[in-house]
Amino acid sequence: MRKLIGLFYDLLKDYRFTISFIIFLFLIILAILSFFSPYNPQRTYQVPSGLPPSKNHILGTNWLGQDVFWQLTFAVKNSLTIAIVTAFFSRIIAVIVGIFAGYKGGKTDRILITVGDTTMVLPFLIILIIISMILKDWTNNFFNLGLLLAFFSWAWDARVIRSQILSLRERDFIKVAVLSGMPTMRIVRKQLLPHVLPIIFTTFINNMSWAIGMEITLAYLGLGIDPTIPTIGTMLQTAIYRQALFMGLWWWLATPIVTAILLFIALYWLSVSLSEYLDPRARFQRVGA
Repeated sequence: MRKLIGLFYDLLKDYRFTISFIIFLFLIILAILSFFSPYNPQRTYQVPSGLPPSKNHILGTNWLGQDVFWQLTFAVKNSLTIAIVTAFFSRIIAVIVGIFAGYKGGKTDRILITVGDTTMVLPFLIILIIISMILKDWTNNFFNLGLLLAFFSWAWDARVIRSQILSLRERDFIKVAVLSGMPTMRIVRKQLLPHVLPIIFTTFINNMSWAIGMEITLAYLGLGIDPTIPTIGTMLQTAIYRQALFMGLWWWLATPIVTAILLFIALYWLSVSLSEYLDPRARFQRVGA
């Protein structure tokens, strides 16, 4: 615990981590507040329509008679849920493929990397649109949409992990472990996995950002999650579809846009600051650039 606290205080010395942590903490608090909402997020005309921000409605109300602030709390929670599910399952695939491709080499490496390379060159957005159109009811579920996005987001990171493993397997401590008769799974778990944890952490955050971007894209196209369920994407899509800007309801459109921008900035700066702290070479490369 002391080491974790020390790590946290060290990271706070980086202004990017401090700012992004504050933003992300604020968004987490918003997500938690959704459990205390006085309104049903899918019901309409619960409050007067089209009210500007005020003491009673912090972010105003939309044309559907919904409080924008409380809609936002649900949207942040749901979008983060999709992002975490996507990042979690894509990390599992990336770690398994990357470690075993790099460590085993030979035919195993060629097969796994070929599968990964094929996944990377697929027109994933077109495929996502087609799948979302055909299996619309299935992709309405947060978990299912997260799984679908995870399938298209593991390959590049698996290559990064594989490159690290290719370097590690030539190190003396790995050769000693092999010569001592240590089982492969124990070598992977005890010797290799700890060295790729920094990559896993940073790519997890990057993948969350990608998943949120894809959710917003699908929602804008009217696909993915049911538009009556608040996410950052469906809030934006509904505001645009209902012509919020032309009706003078700027707060309805601005809320999801500003939230998305803050979330992307927070995730990016968290990823960069963690990457540079856990892997000093990344910091030197940025300075050199």
